[in-house]
Amino acid sequence: MTEEDLQEVAEIEAGIFTMPWSVKGFGDAIANPYTLYLVASEGKKIEGYCGLWQSFDEAEITNVAVRKECRGRHTGTLMLNRLMELGREQGITRFTLEVRSSNAAALGLYEKLGFSAAGIRKRFYEKPVEDAVVMWN
Repeated sequence: MTEEDLQEVAEIEAGIFTMPWSVKGFGDAIANPYTLYLVASEGKKIEGYCGLWQSFDEAEITNVAVRKECRGRHTGTLMLNRLMELGREQGITRFTLEVRSSNAAALGLYEKLGFSAAGIRKRFYEKPVEDAVVMWN
């Protein structure tokens, strides 16, 4: 992800999430030396993005999103596989993330990638209020 991607990424984010990150939020994230953010694109159109924050040998996957009209093409799988591959090259041995407990598609994707549920964060999400499943790989 580059600064040139930020506006489009923020637009995708706003179309998917009820509490979206802003252009500034993504800009601050990619400026941090302990983060890694990727975009998946077809031509000049960004189809999806994902990112992580590294802390020593662990990383939290903070964002994963694919445009609604681009789903079903394995974009999420390809992006996350690449993100974790690059993370491992930087010494990351474990990955974690939170996902809405009702998001069956995301839960299935993460399980397919080797993540397993480790706990629940009660009322973690807002708009609507919902529990998060904490997963580790």
